[in-house]
Amino acid sequence: MNYKFLIYISYSYALPIGIPLEKEILKRGYTVKWFADIEDGKKAIQAKNNALQTINDVLDYKPDIVLTATDSVPDFITGLKVQVFHGFNAQKRPSKKNAFSHFRLRGFFDLYCTQGPSTTKGFKAQQTKHPYFEVIETGWSKVDPLFPIEKKEKTNTVMIASTFTESLSLAYNDDIYQEVKRLSNQGVFNFIMVLHPKMPEAIVSKWKSISNDNFKFHNTTDLIPLYKQADIMFADTTSAIQEFLLQKKPVVTFKHTFKHDYLIHLENPYDLENSLKKALLYPEQLIKNITQFLNDLHPYFDGKSSKRIIDASIMQLHKDKSELNNKPLNLVRKYKMRKRLNHFTFKSYNKPFTITK
Repeated sequence: MNYKFLIYISYSYALPIGIPLEKEILKRGYTVKWFADIEDGKKAIQAKNNALQTINDVLDYKPDIVLTATDSVPDFITGLKVQVFHGFNAQKRPSKKNAFSHFRLRGFFDLYCTQGPSTTKGFKAQQTKHPYFEVIETGWSKVDPLFPIEKKEKTNTVMIASTFTESLSLAYNDDIYQEVKRLSNQGVFNFIMVLHPKMPEAIVSKWKSISNDNFKFHNTTDLIPLYKQADIMFADTTSAIQEFLLQKKPVVTFKHTFKHDYLIHLENPYDLENSLKKALLYPEQLIKNITQFLNDLHPYFDGKSSKRIIDASIMQLHKDKSELNNKPLNLVRKYKMRKRLNHFTFKSYNKPFTITK
């Protein structure tokens, strides 16, 4: 059977999530198209020759499986709706109910392809309360190109990454900026930096202005080559932390919400130099804590998560789902999705989507 896949995104940072999936789909000889529902994502996929331009194109395409790196997906298009996630559970802050938004259900998905035991447990608990979807642990497609981990000599390279939320972001802190600028001029560390695509241009320009022999700003959403290049990371609460840790390399965090034992925590900007030097030593206990954390986060180091996601999606597409409930009515979110796409219809695929072999 020639399965028709749709990779559904909103933002440009989802491209590195979809590309490994696309490669796996094409390797098997199946058909794959891309669609983005907002302008940032649309611009990002324009260079691709398999991008669908309008929601009507998607409806005409009639996908069998929709791989989604967004929180929502149109209920009125065909296909098994698969959540592949746009990031790890970064644990930036709990919600009002003291639970992480990573596990919030939007009522659109038939299958959650979870990244590891920590996310599997969270969604399995949700599934017990709301039995309209399936949960299969696969690992995360975005990190496939990270493996196998290549050993390299240390070059004192520090990757700086920051979230876009102002209250949580190191990029907005002028003391941090001045300290990084000072250290880059000293030449002890080699800094490479990337900022979230949603970061205001004024902040981006400020950091770009440091540019010297020991500081280079990268305007990219393809972070894995930078992860490989860096010896350690300096960050805040960005989900890039979890991605970087998969290499078992230390991360220094500035004012992280939670005092995790697998991170080196920094509160005072003027302690940055000492914290980075400590991280470069790869403390034995810290590496043990990182390893233990990864066993729960993403215990897959084979670079085959995309393969598992495609296998799980096809299996679920054909599986008997008579034990599953219909998806919730979800009228407000469905209306918002129709408004976003400027496509208003009463059509809605609420029953578990199935194709009989």
